[in-house]
This record gives sequence, C-alpha cells and structure tokens, in this order.
Amino acid sequence: MTYNVHSIAEDNMDSVNLGSSGLQVSRLCLGSMTFGEAPEGSPMHGCGSDAATSHAILERALEAGVNFVDTADVYGGGLSERLIGDWFAKTGRRDEVVLATKFRFAPTEGPNHSGAQRLRILRCVEDSLRRLKTDRIDLYQVHMQDPNTPEEETLRALDDLVRQGKVLYLGASNYAAYRLMESLHVSATQHLERYVALQPQYNLLVRGIEREHVPLCERHGIGIIPWSPLAGGLLTGKYARGNERPAGARFGESDLWWSMYEAESTWKLLEVLVPLAKQLGATPGELALAWLLHKRGVDSVIFGARTLEQLDANLKAAELSLDAETVARLDEASAFDLGHPYDFMQMVLGGW
Repeated sequence: MTYNVHSIAEDNMDSVNLGSSGLQVSRLCLGSMTFGEAPEGSPMHGCGSDAATSHAILERALEAGVNFVDTADVYGGGLSERLIGDWFAKTGRRDEVVLATKFRFAPTEGPNHSGAQRLRILRCVEDSLRRLKTDRIDLYQVHMQDPNTPEEETLRALDDLVRQGKVLYLGASNYAAYRLMESLHVSATQHLERYVALQPQYNLLVRGIEREHVPLCERHGIGIIPWSPLAGGLLTGKYARGNERPAGARFGESDLWWSMYEAESTWKLLEVLVPLAKQLGATPGELALAWLLHKRGVDSVIFGARTLEQLDANLKAAELSLDAETVARLDEASAFDLGHPYDFMQMVLGGW
C-alpha cells in the first residue's frame, strides 16, 4: 500500500498530517537543542540560550503558528526538557503543543547506561515526563537504532507506553533504511505500534537519505522531519571561501562541526545559494529551509534558534514559495554521487 504522507489539514493550511497518522503538525518544528547550556565537551557547549530567552522563543513560535516542538533527554544534559517543562507550568499552554522528545543516549557510564532496551526505555520515559512536567509525550523517538537490542524488544516496550497513554505516537531518528524496514515488518507481523515519523539529517549538503529513506517513507506513510536543515549554520551565508570562521558561531567555535562539512562541494553550493537567495529577496538560510519544505516526503523541518532574531528569520522560510526551476537549480548545485545501483537505475529508468 502506498500512502499520501503530505495531506493538508482541512482547518489549517499551515499544517499537515504527520506521515499516515492523524496527528497534525506545523510545517516548521522548533528544535530546542540550544535551550540551556550544554555540558562542557559537548559539540553544543557555548551555543545555548538562557531560560528567559528560551521561553520567549517558545512563546513567539507558538504565536506564529508553530505547534511542533522537538527536544531530547540528552540536550543540555536534560536542561532542554526542564526548560520546556517550566514553560508549560508557567503558561499552561501544554495542550497547544505537539511535543516530541527522544531517548537512546546518556552521559553516564556502566551497564544499561545507553541503548533502546526495555529497561532503559521505561527509565527514560519516566525521567522525561518528570522534566517536561507533562502526563504524556506526543511523539517519542528512538534517537538512533540500537544494534545490541532486537527491534522487537524496543517496539514492544514502546507499544506498552502507547497502551498506557504515556506516549501517543512513535518515531525513529538516524535509522538505516534496512533497520527501519525491519521495524515496520516487526510492527505489522507482531501487531505492535509502528513508527509514523523519521528524523534524519537532511539538507543541501547532506542528501544521502534520497537513495533509500525517502522512497521507503513515502511508500509506508512515514513523515520525514529533517534535522540540521542549515548544516549547523553553514547555509546561512555567513561563511565564505577563504574567510576566517566568525567567532561566536557554531562553526567558528567547533572543529567537529567544521570537519563535517568543509569541502570544495560546500563552497560551490554556497556560490549558487547566496546569489540565488538575493535574487529572490530572501536570505540563504530562508532559501535552504524552503528548499527542504519542497522536497518529497518532508512533512515538517526542525530548525533551531538561539535568539528571537534567529527565530523570526527562520519563520520566513514557510512563506517562501519556490518554483520548479529554483528547486532544480539547487538540486543541481547540491548534486551528490548516487553510487551503485542507484546511478544505474537513474540512467536506465530515470529514477527508482
């Protein structure tokens, strides 16, 4: 069966159903990785916003129509979830938000300190519920597949949480396509709740999910909600070939982030993206976000904001309508090596 994973909610044209589920989410999702200060040694250390700013960002995002908020138990060592929970308690606006969080990793040591086994899932969900000051998580996501735990064990534990009402919908993040397909098979044959969303890395510089994940998600009704749509800020236009990295920016402070993207292909893309955005009267960041919103299978795009100014800039992407020619120009500028057998199928069939 092939699903339509991009149906528009009848009462709100700025929302879509998440995958084949009935859950309606805004086309933009507020990511909260920057809420609070990440521990020293984390790639996000020094990139956080304080409690007052985080709460102001939540308030403005909700007023702008963003009803989808994503976090994780490891963001800021749990601080991100706590800040969101404090905001719910202060404002009473919990029921206006589709709340997503993730589990899988932990900053501690010892047996069962990390993973997607039943023991950890039951611990993690209770910890997240307490920090978030809520009675349920709307979308509970495995932060990455666990090769040491059978998928059936993970899904049975998550299915129990759905039946208990602690979790409403399930999602996966950073899953290989084969593991996601295995998970869907287990859910179908064992009559367990299934994943309705996939949260992968996806942007103009990282398009590998187009090989397998995008067609898989389209066919099986899984909504795609990309993370890092601006490649950690590299697609905002503040970086240029041969220039010093700006101080205070994520790429300016972190050699890890820089090593992930610094390549000739990056500069060639930026040399197309920046002038094209100017031609459209937009910023490079707005154009990069809008490009993702026009891609197959993408229901909502997760964006982060450390300041209200960054939030306002990102919100404009939802208003930017791109014609087919503009999307094609960006596709060409960000083209990547398909590899076998995809290149062969592309040549013979025009796709797969």
